[in-house]
Amino acid sequence: MISHPSRHCTVELQALPSRIGQVRRIVSAQLRYWHLDALTDHAVLGVTELLSNVHRHARPDKSCTVELRLLADRLTVSVRDHDPRLPVLVEGAADAVPEPHAAADDDAAPLSTCGRGLAMVAAVSESWGARPDGDDGKIVWFTLPATPVTNRQPASRTSRRATERSVTPRRTEVQPVVTTVPPKPTPVTVAPAAVTVGPTPGGVAPAAVVSHTPVSAGVSAASG
Repeated sequence: MISHPSRHCTVELQALPSRIGQVRRIVSAQLRYWHLDALTDHAVLGVTELLSNVHRHARPDKSCTVELRLLADRLTVSVRDHDPRLPVLVEGAADAVPEPHAAADDDAAPLSTCGRGLAMVAAVSESWGARPDGDDGKIVWFTLPATPVTNRQPASRTSRRATERSVTPRRTEVQPVVTTVPPKPTPVTVAPAAVTVGPTPGGVAPAAVVSHTPVSAGVSAASG
């Protein structure tokens, strides 16, 4: 049975080689869900060693429960079984601890690192321990520092607009040049001078009357 609320995940199983590989994948998936991918190698290695100890030493059965609990900035991984005997760390075993990914990537041989169990757990964890669980069981646990990776926030609308403005090419509008041509002057036509000569009293020759009137004005010359 598997249960996993937002910050708590438990898996009940028989500590058999075939099931330990499944638990590794469950732990990896849960840590990705919590954005704790950086802890996957150490967490998977540690839980593999604790389950290996249950498989090798627990009595009267191999039933156990794996628990992941995320509190504040710390991840706690624990395994509960039905054997009340507490484990003992073997002195000098830590010298033979392999790289964490060596056990985390090998689902085909989940017990290949057994024999160094607690020494390996102590080497990859921040802290570890074991305590009785009632009269017929125990809990072995270890902790890892947890710093979830925060998803990057999308850029604000204002910053996106500023970016768009900065990369948008400017268009230069060319205004047409308008040249105003002054109107041509209207030609003025001058009619020929009209001369009227008439008899005058006393036989004196009359003075000539000359009238200069533009035709365009519409006025005709007349004599008096």
